[in-house]
Amino acid sequence: MDRKLMRNGNGWAISINKTILELLQLNPETDLIRYTVEGDKLIITKSPNKRKDIKE
Repeated sequence: MDRKLMRNGNGWAISINKTILELLQLNPETDLIRYTVEGDKLIITKSPNKRKDIKE
């Protein structure tokens, strides 16, 4: 699946659609992601850590 990059402040962002979030069991409101680069690949995985900016 091809996705475009979007300007986000001084950087760039990738939009991840709901289907992919569900497949990875990611909740963007509570979970963090971890990314690594291997050669020419960007690998995104679910982090074992949770977001700390959540107000309960």
